[in-house]
Amino acid sequence: MKRRHVIASFAGVAWLAALSACTEAKPQFKSIDLTGADYAKDFKLTDANGAVRTLKEFNGKLVVIFFGYTQCPDVCPTTMAELAEAKRIMGKDGEKVQGIFVTVDPERDTPQVLKAYMGNFDPTFVALRPAPEELAGVAKDYKVFYKKVDGKTATSYTMDHSAASYVYDTRGNLRLYTRYGSGAQALASDLQLLLKS
Repeated sequence: MKRRHVIASFAGVAWLAALSACTEAKPQFKSIDLTGADYAKDFKLTDANGAVRTLKEFNGKLVVIFFGYTQCPDVCPTTMAELAEAKRIMGKDGEKVQGIFVTVDPERDTPQVLKAYMGNFDPTFVALRPAPEELAGVAKDYKVFYKKVDGKTATSYTMDHSAASYVYDTRGNLRLYTRYGSGAQALASDLQLLLKS
């Protein structure tokens, strides 16, 4: 009876050690881990300079994609500023980070407006301007919500939209979903973890 007890105890300890080893090997991200997700695999959209861009061309970099619009009063500038700050916090490793802004308001976000907007945060960030039919497709693929909310005039409308970023590893795999307001330090920490994994 005692021997069976000892064997059972030993098996339990071995199981806990194995479980502990498994959890230690997996990075502990502050963002939501989307590793293995089967969506948002790529895009083919025009940037503010008129060039067609795809996710694949950024292989070797950590890519952070955010959907927003330049007249957004709070969420968009805060998110882009946090991304720029996270990149700065990372020092030399920050050179491996590529910020991408996809406008959900191509009507008002002209190439000139988008270029100026990116210049407020980081000159290396890329702004993408999908045509309305492309926007519907890419938003569906990325599970992004957006909706025009009428204002007092035809041009004073706002856009309701999802307020999170998608993060890809250096091999172009979708890895993280970062909630709005998580902070630059948390994002920098997650990006560093991705570089190490």
